[in-house]
Amino acid sequence: MTLLELLRIDLPIIQAPMAGVSTPAMAAAVSEAGALGSLGVAAAGAEGARRMIKAVRERTSRSLHVNVFCHAPAQPDTNVETAWLEYLRPHFERFGVKPPAALREIYRSFLEDDDMLDVLLEEKPRVVSFHFGLPSAERVRALREAGIVLLSSATRLSEARAAEAAGMDAVIAQGYEAGGHRGVFDPNAPDDNLGTFALTRLLVRQLRVPVIAAGGIMDGAGIEAALRLGARAAQLGTAFVGCPESDADEGYRRALLSNAAHHTLMTRAISGRPARCLPNRFTQLGADVSAEQIPAYPITYDAGKQLHAAAKAAREFGYGAQWAGQGAPLARALPAAELVATLARELREAGMLSAPS
Repeated sequence: MTLLELLRIDLPIIQAPMAGVSTPAMAAAVSEAGALGSLGVAAAGAEGARRMIKAVRERTSRSLHVNVFCHAPAQPDTNVETAWLEYLRPHFERFGVKPPAALREIYRSFLEDDDMLDVLLEEKPRVVSFHFGLPSAERVRALREAGIVLLSSATRLSEARAAEAAGMDAVIAQGYEAGGHRGVFDPNAPDDNLGTFALTRLLVRQLRVPVIAAGGIMDGAGIEAALRLGARAAQLGTAFVGCPESDADEGYRRALLSNAAHHTLMTRAISGRPARCLPNRFTQLGADVSAEQIPAYPITYDAGKQLHAAAKAAREFGYGAQWAGQGAPLARALPAAELVATLARELREAGMLSAPS
């Protein structure tokens, strides 16, 4: 069985499950267009995830991909957190508010979220994927027994081999170019910073399961290159941020279509884990701090979200999590279905896709 048959899609295109950006409307439109629509539910909680899945199913009966985070639960450090809030104080006060008195762990990891597991087993999306690591063998077994196809991101060969050994049906090769959170299993370990195409080719040569390329891919030419390297599909995230169905706010959209798109960079300052972002006020304030000064993920994100909310209320959008990959200058602000159709046409023109019958 091919990967497309396994996923039950027509096109080798996956819309990345961008938590906070992808929406049920986007996922449904992408799936209806023949690609794989996706939801990032890590920030939604179990019941929020259920509502999002049901909202997609009200729009389409085609395959749906749901992504969860498998990060190690945060280890609080009051001293680090207090110092970080003091560092952010001038930025909060700029908008007439005080920083929070304390920070909290705002997301539950799927590693310990039984409620989220129950939702996935009850709702049975066609595909579930994991970011930041892998769940227990028991959780993998339960999901597989429910007939769910399982994927995991990997940023290096050792992570990919672990994913294959854990029973993943395919591995997402997340290159260093990718926007949003770097999927490293251990954010404090040295990162080889492998690019998408080098990593894709390496994993294709070394794994028995199919490989999906992700990172910096924005158009049919990028998908074609990934397929020629042996990937069975490509996952695109930044390409969909500008779609009207996305939850990106007006400041994020403007920044994506500005010169900032040419200068994306990695930062921990917004969430506590490395993530590729458009340069903005938040990345600037994080440029001069060390990883040791930043609280654990997702505790740091509590501060980041509150600062963004205070700034946004004053019409300042520069403190947002404006995640974007290195291909951001190629972004096109098209409706999601139209974007998928455009990508498919570009693939056909490259000889990588048969004409529709």
